[in-house]
Amino acid sequence: MTLTQLRYILVISETGSINKAAELLYVSQPSLTNAVKEVEKEIGITLFYRSGKGVTLTNDGTEFVLYARQVCEQYDNLLEKYGKGGNLKKKFAVSTQHYSFAVHAFVEMVKNFDATEYEFAIRETRTREVISDVSQMRSEIGVLYLSSFNRPALEKVIHTANLEFRHLVTCRPYVYLWKGHPLAGEKEIAFEQLKAYPCLSFEQGDNGSFYFSEEILPTAEYPCIIKANDRATMLNLMVGLNAYILCSGVICEELNGSDYLAVPFREEDAGGEGTMEIGCLVRKDRRISRMGELYIQELDRYLKEHVQDVESRT
Repeated sequence: MTLTQLRYILVISETGSINKAAELLYVSQPSLTNAVKEVEKEIGITLFYRSGKGVTLTNDGTEFVLYARQVCEQYDNLLEKYGKGGNLKKKFAVSTQHYSFAVHAFVEMVKNFDATEYEFAIRETRTREVISDVSQMRSEIGVLYLSSFNRPALEKVIHTANLEFRHLVTCRPYVYLWKGHPLAGEKEIAFEQLKAYPCLSFEQGDNGSFYFSEEILPTAEYPCIIKANDRATMLNLMVGLNAYILCSGVICEELNGSDYLAVPFREEDAGGEGTMEIGCLVRKDRRISRMGELYIQELDRYLKEHVQDVESRT
């Protein structure tokens, strides 16, 4: 097999479609299909399941792609250091649950580098994809939270994916709402008070279990719950419907604006989910880059500073 074939397979796995991959690679679909078949024949395994909706990786294919990505990255690093011209860009990516503080830390990290020499990416995505992205090295760092409810399930998935969860900060849960909300003036909000208002939740996909929820109390009975998939929509729903979200309370006003606030959620109503442990995911077998170290440092600094600030105000 060749590096070109490996790159073809990586693009197909990322797009989930041979047609889309062919367009991105400027290669004909038959050529791409033949390249995959040649590799499958050479290694004796099936890489993709094919259907009318596209292609998905087999279990063998998932493992193969992990090694293929490492080979391609190492080759790119080799060219970057020893190749003529040395014009290949270093890459750094973060995958995170929908946290404005994770984006803020990313912005501050990028400021330390010449963006013309690097290729940066940040992906606000579902919990399962955060874990998958770091496991498959699409991202170097992942950001998510653990609680007493989701910890047993997520730690098992994290361990199976050969990842390590690094603790950053522990915080109590808050009710996040807009400043015009009828409950905005409360010093503390009980679950009973929220029943008159829609609860917001980040959509986790058809196969997303309660353990992958980005919000605490995912199994509670809510009279009205609305799912969305991005922060901007969430903010609009907060204003338009007096909706709320249960979160860490660490809010970046520079990105979300100053029209929103976090009110402490009454601890006895949180039951066994009284704290949220925010941390980052890294691969156990991979050394963290300088960009990764700076990102984690900035994330750690910002979280600790703002948790103390929120607690002092409440």
